[in-house]
Amino acid sequence: MFPTIWLARHGHRLDFIHPEWFNTAKRRYDPPLSQQGLLQAQELGIRLENENIGHIFSSPFLRGIQTAYPVAEKLHLSIKLESGFSEWLNPEWMTHHPQTHPPELLKKEYPTIDWNYQSCVMPIYPEDEATAMQRTVKTLRQLISNFSEDILIIGHKISVVAITKALVNGNPIVDPRCCCLVKLVYNGNGWDLKLNCDLSHLSWK
Repeated sequence: MFPTIWLARHGHRLDFIHPEWFNTAKRRYDPPLSQQGLLQAQELGIRLENENIGHIFSSPFLRGIQTAYPVAEKLHLSIKLESGFSEWLNPEWMTHHPQTHPPELLKKEYPTIDWNYQSCVMPIYPEDEATAMQRTVKTLRQLISNFSEDILIIGHKISVVAITKALVNGNPIVDPRCCCLVKLVYNGNGWDLKLNCDLSHLSWK
């Protein structure tokens, strides 16, 4: 029996509003959420509070963790950091492998992170788009084989696009905006797209 798969893109990023943040940031490729993004994450948690989700997997990038944290609190679950759902390591965006926030900082702010969990897949810089998508789907398939309970994945635009297109027949149009929701349910023969980048839970889009 396959679990139901929930996908969410991270919330709105600080550097979307203040692009100058990048010029002085210590970790340029790991921006936090904006205030709007933090609100979106809270609303995502409220939306998912009564769903039968058993595991939360997040990108190790800060924007993913900050999105996952209020959801994990609402669902009383831990956050498993999965590097296989990292941002696309695009050399046109990044001059080197991105430095993310270290565990000693994350442990203080996000105590629901499960530090015993080990990532299924580790991305290698640089990546082209096809490699990033293949890495994402490979990660998902390993999780499906390891976990029977319903899964929430909080990642990036490429996470939502890659997984939805890989599982759903017919090449669906996928346009993931910040904190959107996708719901994929196995019907015995394939995957049904029950929600496609839904934003109805958000007051700020």
